[in-house]
Amino acid sequence: MLNGFEDFTHITLFRLGASAVTVGGVGASLLLLFLFMAGAWLIGTTLKRVRMRTQPGNAALYISEKVLSYGLVVIGLIAGLSTLGIDLTSLAVFAGGLGIGLGLGLQGIIKEFVSGLTLVFDRAVQIGDYVEMHDGTRGIVQEIGPRATRVRNNDNVYLLIPNSKLIENTMINWTRRGETRRIHVPFQVAIGADKEKVRECVLAAARDVPFTLPDTDQHRTQVWLVGYGDSALKFELIVWPTLEAVKRPKAMNAAYTWAIDDALRGAGIEIPYPQRDIRVRAFFGAEGDDALEALNMRPAVHAPPTAPAPSVNDAADDLLRPDPEPEPENPTAPPVEPRRA
Repeated sequence: MLNGFEDFTHITLFRLGASAVTVGGVGASLLLLFLFMAGAWLIGTTLKRVRMRTQPGNAALYISEKVLSYGLVVIGLIAGLSTLGIDLTSLAVFAGGLGIGLGLGLQGIIKEFVSGLTLVFDRAVQIGDYVEMHDGTRGIVQEIGPRATRVRNNDNVYLLIPNSKLIENTMINWTRRGETRRIHVPFQVAIGADKEKVRECVLAAARDVPFTLPDTDQHRTQVWLVGYGDSALKFELIVWPTLEAVKRPKAMNAAYTWAIDDALRGAGIEIPYPQRDIRVRAFFGAEGDDALEALNMRPAVHAPPTAPAPSVNDAADDLLRPDPEPEPENPTAPPVEPRRA
């Protein structure tokens, strides 16, 4: 029976050049390929669990996971062909022609695969980053796959973005290197409102929001007067939120807008409404003050204007603040000593 099994495994299925492909060679090749692919899956799963327990955006573990997974699969394919009894050197010409055909027919897949490797090794985008595409698509990067990058938006909807889109198009990484950003929250008050009162109550409201970072020399909560509208003064709240709040921009802006509205109402500051001033120039032949007197609307006598007290201008202070020194891309690298002449 053993001899019969050996005879079965030596049955030649076909010949490829000088190499004979047997039943035993095919079985051993498939078994070897299965073992390598199982090892790649096991190593990738283990490293992924370790990465999720330590830090979801750990770049070193993520790169190791992808390199070992892809590398074992490629090695398994080469070992399987060798076990099959095929001389790889004799397939050089055939492999060249096959490569050209695959390059033309599968250029889209190859393009996305190479783009994925570029994203993994370039580290411009890492797991856990909050990114925004040129078309307005936003979300947290969950995985960089061989064909597409998986992104989850704040509605818990998973989006598959081709890897090449992240390289070829403009992309904003809102949480690059784990840093927060400054946001602008617009609001309006009625013409004639006290600017200092508006500034004080809005600043107090913004600082009471739990995800507002405390003021530092570089990160300060401010209120800017940015323009005039129809019966309105246009302001912007300038605030630095926490990194987690930055990843949920709509909810963050809604929270600050709610706090601003409560603060303005509590301080008795009027919200602007459309209004029109009517000027009476003539009334039954009378003009100017005579027309107002005929309507029993004598112009009020105003006291001479006095110079207003100086107010705090956050926008001017922001312009006078020096820019922070740029941080090096590799903070662990030793400083370069200047060369002496």
